[in-house]
Amino acid sequence: MAQAATEQTRFWQARELGGIELLHAHYLEQRFSPHVHEGFVFTVIEQGAQRFRHRGSEHLAPAGSMVLINPDELHTGSKAHEQGWHYRGFYPDNAQVSGVLAELELCQQGMPSFAVSVLHDPQLHRQFGNLHQLLDSQASALQLQTAWREAILLLFQRHARLPEGLVPGDEPRAVSRAKELLASQLAAPPSLEQLAQAVGLSPFHFARVFRRATGLPPHSWLMQRRLEQARALLRNGCAPLTVAMQLGFADQSHLTRQFKQAYGVAPGQYRQASIAS
Repeated sequence: MAQAATEQTRFWQARELGGIELLHAHYLEQRFSPHVHEGFVFTVIEQGAQRFRHRGSEHLAPAGSMVLINPDELHTGSKAHEQGWHYRGFYPDNAQVSGVLAELELCQQGMPSFAVSVLHDPQLHRQFGNLHQLLDSQASALQLQTAWREAILLLFQRHARLPEGLVPGDEPRAVSRAKELLASQLAAPPSLEQLAQAVGLSPFHFARVFRRATGLPPHSWLMQRRLEQARALLRNGCAPLTVAMQLGFADQSHLTRQFKQAYGVAPGQYRQASIAS
């Protein structure tokens, strides 16, 4: 959403994450009256500043901070800067959070909560901001589901003082089977949940095991296999557009961008050089 002198909002649901509600907004004169949400609220303040009342106190959330609201907690919201505030909001229901925490064995004694209202943690601000942008892009379900779990794990472990989750093991057969499944479905890969179910692990534990074994998260490993297959097809004379469609790239420009980042030349150049050699 481009910076503007008027209020703008974009609201949608992340189908890949079970319908988590998302908001990208720029508010100038909006004033939220006291209200509650049934689930958590995580917001990333991008520009300006927000003022709000929460747990009987006034709080200021500047750019670079996050706002954390626990379920059923009364709070307000208004601008604290003449240009208002820009933010990205996540509004998961309790089941969408507890399901991930259960995978990580982090909610054995009930739903955790946060003690702070305004969080100053640059790493988490960046991680949740990047995740929100990914959710407004053409990223795969595999990438989105992994990024969501990584962000939730870091947030709850670091600021809800939760115990460590499952420790990644070797599980070589699970990793090997997952590689086979991904390699056989390059154009339409399974989701993280589908992969994990196929190899008999919880989704986040599987993602951690896979990263430890390969050095890459599943979606990045998949992209490397797509690019390798793209090189083979281009060497055989296939046109870049055909390659992009065949291997599940969003479009030809997506293939071109990824290919050049990996190999330093555009697919068309690579194909032409291969044909000429």
